[in-house]
Amino acid sequence: MGTTQLESVPEPKYWHLKTVLSEALDHDFAVGEILPNERELAARFGVARATLRQALEQLELEGRLQRRRGVGTTVAPPRVGVAVGSARHSWPGESADGWEAVDAAEALPTAAVLKLLAAGSGSAASGSASAGFAADQPVHTVRRTRVTEGQVVAAELLYVPAASVPGLSAIDAPAGPARARAVLRELQRLALDGQDRSVELGSARADDAKELDRLPGAPVLLVTTRYFTAGGTAAVSVATYRADTCRLTFGDEGVEITETRVAS
Repeated sequence: MGTTQLESVPEPKYWHLKTVLSEALDHDFAVGEILPNERELAARFGVARATLRQALEQLELEGRLQRRRGVGTTVAPPRVGVAVGSARHSWPGESADGWEAVDAAEALPTAAVLKLLAAGSGSAASGSASAGFAADQPVHTVRRTRVTEGQVVAAELLYVPAASVPGLSAIDAPAGPARARAVLRELQRLALDGQDRSVELGSARADDAKELDRLPGAPVLLVTTRYFTAGGTAAVSVATYRADTCRLTFGDEGVEITETRVAS
């Protein structure tokens, strides 16, 4: 059988170097360790700096390396997973879900948030009152972050209509993380009937990019979750994940974002 044209093309130098560097990351460097500068690495592996940069950029895209402003290039931390197709349903903040409460504020919803809150849930809340959610009803916006190895890997905005948490007191927890946790506690008093999630590729907005230590416009995964009760859509979460911390897999329960530990 003859050799195809593609099979005859030699492997690019940077791609071979990427493989060599990947093995070095597995055996010679620890998670979070800062790599030597480009000049030292190029000399160590006997390659041109341009070739080295291509290999480093590829490893960064694959989530093996992170370039941190003011720090340098470091070995990426272990990845944290979030199931999208899981049959298990729970409220945000339950069962030590890995998120840290940052703040909470009350304001009128934007058009995009209003659309998510007003959308029906299919079988979970058919004929529910969520379709009648009004634009002049205030919404609690809870801000949370997901941290691994001391680094923020995801940022979440959880939108909770005031009607979902009628027992919330502004006196007990007026602001900050305590306020955010108070909103979550009140939300967890409701009976959760179900939830749905969607995943799409997006670009980091300026505020998300700052929180995730990325440049504005960097690729991110947007995970939108709607939580349903008998009364309709009780809350909506929009979580922004660094795209270099996730990979999509297909399991028995549907699509999952599975993030596996990077060997060190």
